[in-house]
Amino acid sequence: MAVNIKAMGKRIKSARRRASMSQEHLAELVNLSTVHISNMESGSGTPSLNTLVNIANVLDVSTDDILCDSILCAKPAFEKEILETTKDCNDYEIRVLSYMIKAAKAALREDQDFRQKMKEYEELKKGSGRKG
Repeated sequence: MAVNIKAMGKRIKSARRRASMSQEHLAELVNLSTVHISNMESGSGTPSLNTLVNIANVLDVSTDDILCDSILCAKPAFEKEILETTKDCNDYEIRVLSYMIKAAKAALREDQDFRQKMKEYEELKKGSGRKG
């Protein structure tokens, strides 16, 4: 799976903003130009591995947090993102979001069951087609 450069840039930008840091300040701390930071955040520039690690360290995030859209096993990063996203919610907002997450989870799992049944049906169809 290739790195999703646009998503990575958005996550760098989001982490920078959460740190209340300007592009100029981040550029200074990681020894890059402001233009390079801007290009990375817009998805038109790609950081080297060393630069990515430096950015993660300066912004106090993990590289998984930045790359989670490109990593197949990124559950901890997304769990952290959910907590971060809901941190400033009031009681009503968190209640509604909880209901929405539960409904989405149920729909996803129901869909998985349906897909599995369809797969079994297709295989059964193929098996009976060969005999006939």
